[in-house]
Amino acid sequence: MSSDITADFSRIRYAQCWEDADVLLAALDIQPGDTCLAIASAGDNALAMLTRNPARVIALDLSPAQLACLELRVAAYRELEHDELLILVGSRVGKHRMALYRRCRPHLSDAARQFWDRHPANIEQGIGHAGKFERYFTLFRRFALPLVHHPITIERLLKGGILEQREFFYAQEWNTWRWRLMFRLFFSRFFMGRAGRDPSFFKYVNGSVANGILNRTRYALTQLDPAENPYLQWILTGRHTTALPYALRPENFATIRANLDRLEWHASSVEAYLDQRKATPTIDRFNLSDIFEYLSPTQYYQLLQQLAAAGTPGGRLVYWNMLAPRTRPPELAHQLQPLDALARSLHAQDKAFFYSALVIEEIL
Repeated sequence: MSSDITADFSRIRYAQCWEDADVLLAALDIQPGDTCLAIASAGDNALAMLTRNPARVIALDLSPAQLACLELRVAAYRELEHDELLILVGSRVGKHRMALYRRCRPHLSDAARQFWDRHPANIEQGIGHAGKFERYFTLFRRFALPLVHHPITIERLLKGGILEQREFFYAQEWNTWRWRLMFRLFFSRFFMGRAGRDPSFFKYVNGSVANGILNRTRYALTQLDPAENPYLQWILTGRHTTALPYALRPENFATIRANLDRLEWHASSVEAYLDQRKATPTIDRFNLSDIFEYLSPTQYYQLLQQLAAAGTPGGRLVYWNMLAPRTRPPELAHQLQPLDALARSLHAQDKAFFYSALVIEEIL
């Protein structure tokens, strides 16, 4: 994306996709034969899109490190069995991750091979731990959370239960003054900007960062079932305990493996890619992650217009707001129609709970 973001894109920022692929796939409504564009990030959700049998999924990222994450996942789907994939990612406890990597290594490009050869420690601990964002959660899990809750309390939370049980547990045992104080400190703009996300990612954010995330966390711990939430489980335990993200579920493994040749990736911004592909077929579905969060309103409107022009009528744009509100301006009403009711319904089911809104817009 063209913006004044000054983040270092040579390192892994996100070793996993932190958008709920169940919600994403329902929002995109991919049809067999569609051409899809996705922000690559760590690759999980671009891979999840393959289960809908599109003709192509085009994954884009400015970061060579993020594309190396995607490449290693693709290699793992080609070479490993499902249980081995989970061990390599870190979803499951296991040994010999370097041996698993060596089996995947011949499937990597020279650039991706060199990247991972330089980071053996990231492989040994599980590649799903390798990003700055995941290390931020490791700090939370190891140093902040134990000051507030005992491991037994955390285990009881993750067992879930019926709604009434979850609400009672949260009110009586989880939502202590220590929890609220720690949360507001750890998820403040200051601390998150230095330990979790890049400070420049907050340029267009107004208001309290921690309070908004705390409200969404309360929703996830009560209205959603923690026993079915892989994102929450990773944050609190460092692995997936009773639930897996969509792309890692055993029932999706074979389909993703069979469709890997439909996935391509490029080191490019969305704008640059759309500029250079004007003669190629239009795009039906856009998985845009939360890229508009980092753009000024003017930049956002310009890119939104470019996306609408590149898309197929009836196609969809899907993206998330975390802290900076971004929705289609009235000036683009002739190009994009918000699907607000669907977006609200799916956002209420969103297990990656820290986003303030889901946006779905249909191309006219």
